[in-house]
Amino acid sequence: MQEQTIHLHPAAPAKPSEGLPCNGCGVCCALETCPAARLRFLQQKGPCPALQWSADETRYHCGLLVNPRTYLGMLPTSAEALVRRLLARWIAAGKGCDCNAEVQT
Repeated sequence: MQEQTIHLHPAAPAKPSEGLPCNGCGVCCALETCPAARLRFLQQKGPCPALQWSADETRYHCGLLVNPRTYLGMLPTSAEALVRRLLARWIAAGKGCDCNAEVQT
């Protein structure tokens, strides 16, 4: 496995074990971009430009998912809900941690 350094907010939660519920640690999106972000930003390696820190919740969120119009400029307001549902399914949001990276602090 290749060693890689990523920079996350100091208050970010620790990465959960693979398969446990996502807690917004940001590790996966800091390492590489998901299929949706690869299409939108034309990049494969992270950090994903849509990775957003929420100071109020002290966690990361997918900007494509929570603010699609910010990243998909011409998206009509009427299509936001549909795009959110499609993106959530595409990136398996809410299905648990699928990042097998080992994190050292």
